[in-house]
Amino acid sequence: MRRTYVLTTGTTGGTFYPVGVALSTLVSAQEEAGFSLTAISSAGSMENIKLLRDNQAQFGLILAIFAAWAYDGEGPIRNPQRNIRSISAMWPNVEHFVLRSDLVTNGTVSDLANLQGERYSIGMRNSGAEQTGIYIFDALGIDYNEDLSIAYMGYGPSANALQDGNIVGMNVPAGPPVTAITRAYALLGERMTILNFSEEEINAVNAQFPLWDLYQMNPGTYPLQEKPITTAYSPNVFVVR
Repeated sequence: MRRTYVLTTGTTGGTFYPVGVALSTLVSAQEEAGFSLTAISSAGSMENIKLLRDNQAQFGLILAIFAAWAYDGEGPIRNPQRNIRSISAMWPNVEHFVLRSDLVTNGTVSDLANLQGERYSIGMRNSGAEQTGIYIFDALGIDYNEDLSIAYMGYGPSANALQDGNIVGMNVPAGPPVTAITRAYALLGERMTILNFSEEEINAVNAQFPLWDLYQMNPGTYPLQEKPITTAYSPNVFVVR
């Protein structure tokens, strides 16, 4: 009898979930594999680390920074989890720092420092979006707790809130094109902007963990996107306990 293992992924509006479903379908179709996978949705990398720790999941998709944090017990993960092993680096996890266009000055992530009191979605609690967002804000010298009114929402609800005018921005780390960003772009067009990263900003983010590099999104990646966007990425990792 084939044994079934759990593959924990991310929110349904991001890329972890559909990739996880595809992986589970592929593995389960291979009789010679000797086991099958069941993909489940989650809040993302932070929750996936906890599920792997507690053996509620045996496989997971996580951001590279979480693999580094988990193995050494750093960042938001207090205790080392030395039983995590990488199976493979996956696709680039691309940072989408989105801002309402009328609040954009320089066009880079430094504009996030000017949002005094504005409502901003940093992702669901215990998600990769939240924790990488916090890490990048800190690296850029932005006190997100003092400077922003933080909302905790997944990708889809964040896109809806941006369209409805309930937030002014959001961060969505995922492989483009992201469904939630595509939907927001189609409705808002030039009224929203994905912020660029400068060389100086990417160096600041890499000061402690050199995991990020510049990534160019070509025109047409999203509806009504006419210019290239230079943002940042780090790898996603497929792991097993």
